[in-house]
Amino acid sequence: MTSEEFFDIYDDNLVKIGVKRRSQVHRDGDWHRSFHCWVIYRDTAAKDWILLQKRAPDKDTYPDLFDISCAGHYSAGEDLATTALRELDEELGLKIEFEELIRIGLRIATKKPSPDMIDREISDVFLLINDQPLTAYQTNDELTGLARLGIEDALALCAGEHDEITAEYLSRGEQTITTIKFRLTDFVPTFDHYFYRLLVVAKRCLNGDQQHLVI
Repeated sequence: MTSEEFFDIYDDNLVKIGVKRRSQVHRDGDWHRSFHCWVIYRDTAAKDWILLQKRAPDKDTYPDLFDISCAGHYSAGEDLATTALRELDEELGLKIEFEELIRIGLRIATKKPSPDMIDREISDVFLLINDQPLTAYQTNDELTGLARLGIEDALALCAGEHDEITAEYLSRGEQTITTIKFRLTDFVPTFDHYFYRLLVVAKRCLNGDQQHLVI
């Protein structure tokens, strides 16, 4: 990402009011839009999994922490479908149809990841059921690797039943999957229990309920 990227910005009623450079948007705390996609699946042994990406060390927010499977900002003038398909292709090498995504809601969040940055995002949140192995993903330099967590294990971690769980991890550019320890502090912090709520919705989705999925 560079400061040359432009975002549409919105007022407090989520009405578009203009266009700004990315750096100015985060400096001034303008509302802007983003896309979140959580990749999940159930394996042949009936175990449920979720995919996380590990952010690159040079990211301007939350470097080296685990995050949403795929996420990115709308560029100025982009619509949802264009942003979604672009981000999935760029970050994970996934080429899908927009209709494969399962919408689970809109997340409106504000945070201050650093003293000179105010991040106010309106995020369209989706699930994607995809069972390809970690080695099949084609990642870009915005992330350093991918992790696969058991959803039941992650739920227990969020509930405080464990201090850490094991996860499968693949570094970018490698073909050997390793086992790592994963703690909640390894994940990008949120104030609204976003990860936990997402896991609950993901579990419901994989159990066959795709009619009542709201984040």
